[in-house]
Amino acid sequence: MELNLTTASGNASQKTVEVSETAFNKDFNEALVHQVVTAYLAGGRAGTKAQKNRSAVSGGGAKPWRQKGTGRARSGTIRSPIWRSGGTTFAAKNRDFSQKVNRKMYRSAMAAIVSELVRQDRLIVLSDLKMAGPKTKELAATLKNLGSDNALIVTGDFDQNIYLSSRNLINIEYTDARHVNPVNLVRYKKVIMTEDAVKKVEEMLK
Repeated sequence: MELNLTTASGNASQKTVEVSETAFNKDFNEALVHQVVTAYLAGGRAGTKAQKNRSAVSGGGAKPWRQKGTGRARSGTIRSPIWRSGGTTFAAKNRDFSQKVNRKMYRSAMAAIVSELVRQDRLIVLSDLKMAGPKTKELAATLKNLGSDNALIVTGDFDQNIYLSSRNLINIEYTDARHVNPVNLVRYKKVIMTEDAVKKVEEMLK
């Protein structure tokens, strides 16, 4: 199949880019996309809530006093949870929220998302996107020409000028093709890809 190219000025180009049907014309599987997006978000959770139990608190190796004859209750360690500065009884542990997603499932979900973007006319393919320097005003003007005030910009290789220009723009995110993920693809109203980014995404989804 072919995708129409657009210039940075917002005008339709006479050229098209040939892409694979398996990557850009796949049926939308809502359940699979939901599973992959949920798994991706879960993998980003820190899960750092934790306390120390009696074995994790330093010290307390020796028995405080002998078992019998002192008149006090028997005790085996000064790090017992009922002692001051002792461990926590039911201590929370670092949690791993990650969910297993097979590589084939991930690629299939990504292809379904990209294909749905094409069907909904939410994918804009630029012939090229170059900036001489970090100019936010210049990038904002380009996005205005494309009619996109809520968009993800994807280029083939990382471009420092585009990254710096997009940082202060609301509802605009920039990434390269290697780091595109299902969450940022579904988050924005439009996805703007350069021609070389389309080729790299197609290669990843094969």
